[in-house]
Amino acid sequence: MIPAALTEKLSSLPTKPGCYLHKDAAGRVLYVGKAINLRNRVRSYFQKGANHSIKTRRMVREVCDLEIIVTESELEALVLECNLIKKHRPQYNVRLRDDKHYPYLCVTTSEPFPRLLLTRRVRSDGNKYFGPYSGSRSVYATMELVNRIFPLVSCGKPFDGRPVQKPCLYFHLGQCLAPCAGKANKKDYSDSVKDVIAFLEGKQDKLLKQLRKEMAAAAEDLLFEKAAKLRDQVAAVDEIQSRQKVISTRMIDQDVIAVVAEEGGACVQMFYIRGGKLIGQNHFLLEGGEEPVEQAEAVQEFVKQYYESASYVPREILLPCDIDETSIVQQWLRQKRGGAVELTVPLRGDKRKLVDMAAENATHAMDQVRAEMRAKLGSAQRALKDLAEALGLEGPPRRIECYDISNFQSDAFVGSMVVCENGQMSKAEYRRFRIKEHDGKPDDFAMIREILRRRLDEGKQGNPKFAAMPDLIIVDGGRGQVTAAVAAIEATGFAIPGPSRKEQEPQAAASEGPRVIPVCGLAKRFELLILPHEPDPVALPRGSQALFLVQRIRDEAHRFANAYRKVIMGKKQTKSALDSIPGIGPARRKALLQHFGSLDAIRVASLDDLKAAPGMNARVAEAVLSAVR
Repeated sequence: MIPAALTEKLSSLPTKPGCYLHKDAAGRVLYVGKAINLRNRVRSYFQKGANHSIKTRRMVREVCDLEIIVTESELEALVLECNLIKKHRPQYNVRLRDDKHYPYLCVTTSEPFPRLLLTRRVRSDGNKYFGPYSGSRSVYATMELVNRIFPLVSCGKPFDGRPVQKPCLYFHLGQCLAPCAGKANKKDYSDSVKDVIAFLEGKQDKLLKQLRKEMAAAAEDLLFEKAAKLRDQVAAVDEIQSRQKVISTRMIDQDVIAVVAEEGGACVQMFYIRGGKLIGQNHFLLEGGEEPVEQAEAVQEFVKQYYESASYVPREILLPCDIDETSIVQQWLRQKRGGAVELTVPLRGDKRKLVDMAAENATHAMDQVRAEMRAKLGSAQRALKDLAEALGLEGPPRRIECYDISNFQSDAFVGSMVVCENGQMSKAEYRRFRIKEHDGKPDDFAMIREILRRRLDEGKQGNPKFAAMPDLIIVDGGRGQVTAAVAAIEATGFAIPGPSRKEQEPQAAASEGPRVIPVCGLAKRFELLILPHEPDPVALPRGSQALFLVQRIRDEAHRFANAYRKVIMGKKQTKSALDSIPGIGPARRKALLQHFGSLDAIRVASLDDLKAAPGMNARVAEAVLSAVR
């Protein structure tokens, strides 16, 4: 039965292109789609006798509301659809799993002296991005190689070429031109940046030709030291190039895509071919629904979501099968590339062999992922079982919450809550707290009591952010922190297990009193578990999975609390440094920080840069310059 409100919306749908969002009774987005004709497409979901898939029929049964966004064209709808899927991550869309975690390399070409940085977000900020890479290890290895071959700033700090410090060891090793000390020649540095970009784009042939030409010219001018450095660069790039497999003599750029689909998801394998050479490969996981993902749907959704944020679109993309939206996707990719792009489904020949080779690698990648997941699951289950036995719990704790406090002297009092579900950290469930009840003095016991009381009160009052209740609470600390946690639990109407855990289990199971929430502390010095009514601590076996689990949870709570404290302190420092300057109000402060990115960048900015910033003038720029230095 279609809800009345939804029926009314279906009757007034426009015939224009746009995106639609199906929602359930709680307002959660179930599915995001696009259409060239919203009326026809959306109504087709609710027609009786429609030949929908099992996944679509299940989704339609849950739909209680509908939202549409009208666009000017189908191309605009395609771009909007990609952004909405990334934002809402709907249950029934095929989507990239954890796409925001893939690392990229960024060359900050928007700066006077660009740096090479690792980032996990691609922004439209004038910088050059390369990736995504399969993991941070490969990114750091590439960064180390680039810094060894090309003399870029390797400390990660932005500089404008003015001397602000002494040159470091990398300058004396010939691995940095030292813009921090005012020693860098802008043209030489710019040439190095161009070489780095060519190297990361896989254009080693062009780079080698240029380096050899410069080496010969330096030798001819008797600049033997420069020629020796160029010789070393040539040797390093030549070594990298020798490892790359020649795939084609056509010297073109291609991406090869293959998909292996299974129940609940799929694995996509990509080969990156640049100038006819295979320079890298990567695999991505897709998820969406419980039924097997159709290959054509998986390929289509992957192409849209991957290239929406991809740093480079090649001339040709090889696909394993046809997709429904070939023409509009091709048009969109051509617009992103600024040139011709062909989506090709090869049926025979060398291109088909490439797709088949990618498919074989996708199968191996999926097998490896399944094996890793099985190993992690088995290890986590063993750890939870051992932990339950050590603490005398009725069963393995499915949801563990850990709390920690962080402060700096008498300032920035914060607390953290991290969550481990089924042995895996669940970052979406993390919460952080600003301590409200303090007199300017650090009191870990009172602060633990406050954040636990607030968390449990929010859960009892039905706050969806705290709806799931813990099966075990861990506090970072010893007996005092545990006593404070017990006080908070009992003050909010919950209970803890009695003095003798094993004797209390049958009684606790039979009673209908307040919910029992086990609690313990993890003391740092000897890594002992402190229980409320047990005089002796519990020592988990050294090297056991249970000990590794609680240590990992405790360390994550500590990291999360410290990260939040640093954010608070950074805001206070930035606020005090800028707000004391005449002419700088909230609007100008925000504009300055958005323009430069940080207070450190403002400190090294020139007067002309400050004058050119949004909302600034010469008088205020001079005041800022004298105040921050």
